Amino acid sequence: MAEDRVHGDGAEGGKPAKAQRGIRSLETAGAILRVMAEANGPMKLRDIAEAVDVAPAQLHPYLVSLRGMQMVEQTDTGLYGLGPFALQLGMSRLRAQDAYHEAIVRISALAEETGLMVALSVWGLHGVTIVHVRETIARIHANVRAGGGFGLTNTATGRLFVAFLPETMTAPLIRQELAERASTESRFSFDEAAYHADIARIRRERYETTLDLPIPGVSAVTAPVFDFTGEMKLAITVIGPTQQIDLGPEGAAVRATLDFARKLSTDLGYHPA
Repeated sequence: MAEDRVHGDGAEGGKPAKAQRGIRSLETAGAILRVMAEANGPMKLRDIAEAVDVAPAQLHPYLVSLRGMQMVEQTDTGLYGLGPFALQLGMSRLRAQDAYHEAIVRISALAEETGLMVALSVWGLHGVTIVHVRETIARIHANVRAGGGFGLTNTATGRLFVAFLPETMTAPLIRQELAERASTESRFSFDEAAYHADIARIRRERYETTLDLPIPGVSAVTAPVFDFTGEMKLAITVIGPTQQIDLGPEGAAVRATLDFARKLSTDLGYHPA
């Protein structure tokens, strides 16, 4: 019979943690599958055994059972890789994941960590659309509200979407926005070369910031969230008073925003090339 293992759940409501029994053999099987999932391709039995830290003779029965469940398959050359049922399980989880829902569930924690406003934006019919805003006690006057939007040329979030969406989607709206700004701003000028250089930099760095623009005294950092297809699904933007937000690469708000976006992307199945 498989050996049991005792696990402790976190304390709840001030009560002591309650121990629960787990099955060691299932945990070992899970470790095997994790190693294979993280590999670049099929693996030799001895390499799996080394990664899981079990003897090859002990590993073999696990692989036999996992093959029977179609969680693992063996190639003609004797290597082991994930099987079709493992793929079905993965795709089932990915289909059940929703980027918007997952972001809404987690966004409060980011606001509390940074002490700043957090906005969630998606691409809509009229460009970047704000779909959720989580404010903190330190409110700012930035007119950021659900249903509003971000400009594609003069905001960090807008430039982020331009960097990661197809040009066919963004170019017409950029032209429209520039025409509107030219008609309403008496001293309007637009450096197209600098703009495209900014877009290229955003693609490399995978985030964008803005300092005192378009509203003086308000700054922001924004990062993209991708799904398992590699498509950008939404943007996470942290906004606050300029004196309270460090936009340096190691600034607390920047690190928290990037960590949040990367973790959510990973949970949605995204793996960068």
